[in-house]
Amino acid sequence: MSGGSREAGRSVTSKVLAILGAFDAAHPQLTLTELARRSGLPLSTAHRLVGELEAWRALGRGPDGRLRVGPRLWELGQLAPNRLQELAHPWLQELFASTGENVHLAVRDGLEVLYVDKVYGRRAVPIVSRIGGRLPMHPTGVGKALLAYEPDWFVKSYLARKLERPTPHTIIEPGRLARELTAVRAQGYALTYEEMTLGSCSAATPVLVDGRAVAALGIVLSSRRARELPRLVEPLRAAAAGIARALS
Repeated sequence: MSGGSREAGRSVTSKVLAILGAFDAAHPQLTLTELARRSGLPLSTAHRLVGELEAWRALGRGPDGRLRVGPRLWELGQLAPNRLQELAHPWLQELFASTGENVHLAVRDGLEVLYVDKVYGRRAVPIVSRIGGRLPMHPTGVGKALLAYEPDWFVKSYLARKLERPTPHTIIEPGRLARELTAVRAQGYALTYEEMTLGSCSAATPVLVDGRAVAALGIVLSSRRARELPRLVEPLRAAAAGIARALS
């Protein structure tokens, strides 16, 4: 087969998906050489397929010539049904209006949290979450709120991994983290203090439908205002309950 051994057995579809999958939150823009390396394709193959994807507007180029996801994929993404986001968004807006702080909604996807919605303002503390972005579960408030309601076998499997440590405050010791998850489930909410990002803290609560955490709702504050987190728990829980009722 032409294209070298790395292409053996790979369909055109798998190659195109490899190219699109090379982009992520940490790599939103790539040179052609970087794209070829991350997709595992020969440079010549990547060049040919990128040309076709650009013509279809699935990929575009920034002012510096680097490749990025194009508007056609965004258009297609808007067609994907998202009942959770549609029903939850008014509650996020209401929570933001009453607190003035960043509010986001996340679901578990594999071993990560996937952020599906977010409402934020210019004056609120900057946060790393973004719609469509992913983060580890254990350092984030929404992640802990979701992980605490997973079956025991899943939690044990998660804790058996080598856990990422984004900051010196991230809890990665399995025993300590397991105890914290037990507390989260008992109290119904999670609190984090500079575990994902230095300078910010968070509170989160699960959206429970028939006892299962289908999503988690979180709010983020500057660490300077950490004392205010407890008073935000009840508004969070009320919003999460409203979302759960809407989903039911």
